[in-house]
Order: sequence, then C-alpha cells, then structure tokens
Amino acid sequence: MSEIILSIKDLKVNYGGIEAVKGISFDVPKGDIVTLIGANGAGKSSTLRTIAGLVRPKGGAIEFQGENIIGKDAASIVKKGVTLVPEGRRIFPDLTVNENLRIGAYLRNDDISADLDWVYELFPRLKERSWQAGGTLSGGEQQMLAVGRALMSRPKLMMMDEPSLGLAPLIVRDIFSIIKEINKRGVTILLIEQNANMALSTAHMGYVLETGRITLSGPGKELLANEAVKAAYLGT
Repeated sequence: MSEIILSIKDLKVNYGGIEAVKGISFDVPKGDIVTLIGANGAGKSSTLRTIAGLVRPKGGAIEFQGENIIGKDAASIVKKGVTLVPEGRRIFPDLTVNENLRIGAYLRNDDISADLDWVYELFPRLKERSWQAGGTLSGGEQQMLAVGRALMSRPKLMMMDEPSLGLAPLIVRDIFSIIKEINKRGVTILLIEQNANMALSTAHMGYVLETGRITLSGPGKELLANEAVKAAYLGT
C-alpha cells in the first residue's frame, strides 16, 4: 500500500456564515497526482487554501507526513514541503523572471542553482526571458513562471489551483505534460482544475466536489468513463 503524504479528515471550512467545505475526507498517496474537480463554488479552492495555511478551518484535520498542520502559518507549511500555485498565477509583474523564481526559494538557505537550472530545463522559454519583467510575459508563460516559482521551494507536495485557466488549448497540453514531468521527478501533486477531461486523464485518483461535499471518487480513468461525470463535466 502506498504511503499517504497528505490526509484530509472531515475538513470543514466556513466563509462568514457560508459553509464552503462540509466535512470532506480524502488521502493523497506519495508520488501520485490527485485531482479535485467540480463547478465554481464547489469548495475546491477553499480546500487548497486551507491546506496551505491561508484559511483557518472550522473543523477537521489536515495531516502532512503524519503531522496535523492545522494552526501552522503559511510559511511554516511551505518549509515542511507544501507549496501552492495559486489561481490567477499571482506573479510579481515588475520583477524579472529570474527574480520571481528566486523569491520562490526565499525560505531556503542552501544553494538553489541546481533547482534554477531544472526550472529552466523544464521551461526553456523562461530561460530565454530570464531578465524580462514578469508582467510582459504571455498568460502561458506567466503560468510556467508560477509553477517554476513554486518548484524553487523544493516541494514534496505541489498544489495547483486551475493551472489551465484562460490558456489556449495548445498551451494547456504543454502545462499538463510539464505536470506529468514534475510528478515523474518525485513531486506529489494535488490539482484542482475546471478542465475535467485533462485533469482526469492525468490524475491517478480523482474526487468530485459538489457544494462542499465529495460525491464521487475513483481512479482518474474510471471517473473519465463515468456517465454522471461525463454529463456534468465533460459535455458528453
């Protein structure tokens, strides 16, 4: 049986008086790609932001490598090996590509040159534009920069919030092939994505969230063939 790197148990998250997440439980095995799919407002982003320490849950447990990380601040969680690629990329537009990447390693005090080389190997376009301001990059290049910046913290678990949002289909394919490559290098990935087809085709395991609850789960390929999933999320 696979080692579980992240375990979510009965997680509840409220925004004001609204229950965004209503007691969900799921595991992320080490070395896997796990995806959460669902419509807008299903609780996907709330789940990732809570794991990252940006939102305080109302109840439940979040265990990373066997330790409950609820109550830890975001920087401590990054130090433990959990990083978030946020929705909308959130790069620093006035800083260069190189500076944006170095900011990803701000909690490290070791040599980052090998990781910088790996990011530039994964994303040759970033290397070509390393002294260009982040804000002048295309949407796809900014997404690559957001992923590269997250990799600079040398994560064990990378969480990605809607990496394909607003990108052309060809660029989406590029991003997902990079996700597979990062995973092959040993990084576990928890992905939320509106492009259910790409997400389920890529993921080892998938969970369907509807209004704050998990309604379906199974291997990605199995959910891809599920009639209810096809009708609700795949347009077939």
